[in-house]
Amino acid sequence: MSSEVLGYLSIPIVAGLVGWLTNWLAIHLTFYPLEYKGIGPYIGWQGIIPAKARRMAALCVDSTLSRIGSVNDVIEQMDPALIVDHIVRSIEPRIPELVDEIMLNRHDTLWRNLPKPAKRLVYKRVESELPTIMAGLLEDMSPKITELFDLKVLVIETLEKDRALLNRIFLDCGEKEFSFIIKSGLWFGCLFGIPQMLLWYLLPFSIVLPICGFLVGWATNWMALNLIFSPLNPIKIGGFSFQGLFLQRQDQVSEAFCKIVTEEILTVEKVLDAMLNGDARDRTRALIQKHFEQLVDDAIGIVKPFTQLALGLEAFAELKSDTGNKAIELSSTTLNDPVLNYERAQKVQALMATRMKQLPSEEFQELLRPCFKEDEIKLIIIGGILGTLAGSAQATYIFGLNILG
Repeated sequence: MSSEVLGYLSIPIVAGLVGWLTNWLAIHLTFYPLEYKGIGPYIGWQGIIPAKARRMAALCVDSTLSRIGSVNDVIEQMDPALIVDHIVRSIEPRIPELVDEIMLNRHDTLWRNLPKPAKRLVYKRVESELPTIMAGLLEDMSPKITELFDLKVLVIETLEKDRALLNRIFLDCGEKEFSFIIKSGLWFGCLFGIPQMLLWYLLPFSIVLPICGFLVGWATNWMALNLIFSPLNPIKIGGFSFQGLFLQRQDQVSEAFCKIVTEEILTVEKVLDAMLNGDARDRTRALIQKHFEQLVDDAIGIVKPFTQLALGLEAFAELKSDTGNKAIELSSTTLNDPVLNYERAQKVQALMATRMKQLPSEEFQELLRPCFKEDEIKLIIIGGILGTLAGSAQATYIFGLNILG
């Protein structure tokens, strides 16, 4: 009799363990492994989010970023004038070295034979004209910024290449919700195991436990997801207010999401890299070339007729091209400053987080909801299979029944 009672009591306990395991497995399989692991193309698994990195990144942009920040918003908060000032201050101490490098690289003999006073004039002219040239470049670029930089493409391509970062966005934003899903599987499983135990007492057929195991595996996931995202808006019952757990944390999640995006993706360095190496790179580089060719004309100044005569018009044009290319290279290297990128990120983050906190619940939930929409049926089936196996094991090893018979 005691053994029989323990057998019945094991039903809700096993159901709880099945609920916990299926929910843990569902979360784990959503994010891991980052790369496909298996035998051939059909027997194996890759985390749902990493497997559909480009699609998930696009959903992330469309459902969230596009609503809280445009290209102009991002660039404005970065303060282009301050960035230009940073570039100028970084380059100024190196002007003699850079001018020497450019001239010696292509016109070694001419530059070595040029009198030192003439060289100093060139150095001083470059130093005095550089801020003006950079200001002109900024003024020229500003109206064209949406044509030179595609925020959506930058985010999507970054997250597609860095699947671990994509995972981190979802895991950091939904940390508490994922923990709740796993823990709730234990409690909901035990809860659902009670009617399963009563049903088994009334109908002790070998097929009952496997079927109930499948239902528990499915129901624990369903219940947890509903408590995370429902109700969408607060509902007051008596003195209590109820709302989906994820939706209650909108302010906290907004800060976490915007912190990752602005510090890891929308940095000054990566925005400039997207402009210099993205689809509009030819236009961006042409603008820089144009303004720095003007710098060569202005800087050579007094010695220009001599240099043109010594070099020839074609070689002088090559000199100006070299200067533009060097400016492009310097723009990239001077903007990899961690302090500059962090300070600008804080400005962009503050704007985005403020706007994200104000999103309606219908739009805000779309940040995390895609995690569960993608291939949700696969996860439910896996949970159901585990529940079926557990129920079959109970029927066979605890109650001594042959489920095939």
